[in-house]
Amino acid sequence: MLSVSQITAQILRVEGGFSDHPNDPGGPTNYGVTLKTLQGLGLDLDGNGTVDIDDLRRLTPEGAAEIFTQHYYFRARIDQLPPHLRASVYDMNVNAGARSVRLLQELLNRLGFGLSVDGQIGPKTRAAADTAETKHGTLLRDAYSIARRNYYYALGDSAPNLRVFARAQDGTKGGWITRAEHFMADRFHLSAAEHKQRVAQW
Repeated sequence: MLSVSQITAQILRVEGGFSDHPNDPGGPTNYGVTLKTLQGLGLDLDGNGTVDIDDLRRLTPEGAAEIFTQHYYFRARIDQLPPHLRASVYDMNVNAGARSVRLLQELLNRLGFGLSVDGQIGPKTRAAADTAETKHGTLLRDAYSIARRNYYYALGDSAPNLRVFARAQDGTKGGWITRAEHFMADRFHLSAAEHKQRVAQW
């Protein structure tokens, strides 16, 4: 199993540096941290009394890693999930917030658990995840990553402006899809032809 610091380092490599993509609903980001997140934490990095895009540009990889670890891993209680699930749920929490946990709860409900889909990891979600992993092993991780991939494709179906994140300019898999597939066994990856067919109507 990778440690939280190792997973965080992977996330930082994927997120890269400063970005202000016009189609990104999160707005400008630096190392995956949004300006809204920085403002919510009150991180006035240049000390001028306001938290703005200049502060976001000043954010270091080390600062982003601390934000992810404290707020997207420990505060979100990702550390209380079964070990095989932690990396993918943590990565999606950075990418999509509480939707990461709601996706897990929806998956667990399809396996027969009657959870409230509230995006919070509480005792019932922890117990359901533990039981499901005991029964299904790493297949639970694979099923979560597949559900995550399907979620990204569905976003592209409903929001054309977001398709750029699921399909690259050359038609191959975009960052969202490769990110989801990174956490599943190779045998569950879509082939190039399957991906092309999935986005054919875009």
